[in-house]
Amino acid sequence: MLRFLSRLASKYKEYILLIVLSVISLTLLSKSEKPAAKHLQIFALGNFALLNEIVKPVTSIFRKDVSLEELRIENARLMLEVNRMRNEHLENEQLRSMIAFKDTSSFPLIPAKVVSKLVTKTQGNYIVNRGSSDGIIKGMPVLSDKGLIGLVMDAAENYCVVRTLNNSNLNIAVTLQRSRVDGILSFDGRNLVVKDIPTTYDVQIGDRVETSDFSSLFPPAIPVGVVAKKESNVVGLIHNLTLTSFADIAAGNNLFILKVIPSKQINDLEMNLLKQN
Repeated sequence: MLRFLSRLASKYKEYILLIVLSVISLTLLSKSEKPAAKHLQIFALGNFALLNEIVKPVTSIFRKDVSLEELRIENARLMLEVNRMRNEHLENEQLRSMIAFKDTSSFPLIPAKVVSKLVTKTQGNYIVNRGSSDGIIKGMPVLSDKGLIGLVMDAAENYCVVRTLNNSNLNIAVTLQRSRVDGILSFDGRNLVVKDIPTTYDVQIGDRVETSDFSSLFPPAIPVGVVAKKESNVVGLIHNLTLTSFADIAAGNNLFILKVIPSKQINDLEMNLLKQN
């Protein structure tokens, strides 16, 4: 190795000496305050800058680009923007479905948007941006384009409170679409359940469930959900049915209020009766 360096130094000694002397000269020039030295410094710096501009594109290939971090930041911003646009796309698709649903429905529907969700383990409520100024009154059904959401429980001038299916205080008369088996739907804190259905009744997993003809709280035949599970009691005489709702209650955002004027007396009597059950 030493022999190689010695041969290299001997071969290029003139160039090495020139570089060393140039460095020494530039160092001495940089420390000089004489006007002639100043002019020489400016000339040298100008030529160095020009040389740097020529060499920079080549040397940048071998070192980290300063703008790379800026590109990463921009990519992160674009990712957030794309994600926001995806959410808007999903909302747009939901609104398109709601428009199609509204066009095919024979009921007067008022579009509404959830502005707040008040949710506990057993109490699920929405605050919606429609109120008495829009003709909303207590007892009107609330639904999405997929199915039933809940019931208007109170209405202010510009807002109303909606009690959702995921509320243990809401009990709904429902029927199985295929076999016309009737029951009372309620929320037990985890699932939507229809209790005390005799095992002799024709109930199958996947049966569609809708609001009953016997309900005065809701018009009949509003889709509610499907039977996901059935469990018999110890004696084996009755079933408890677990339902999966058509509407995504937790993700509810754009809704319809069904502008059906309920009978206050019948509603109060039925709601009191359902609470007792």
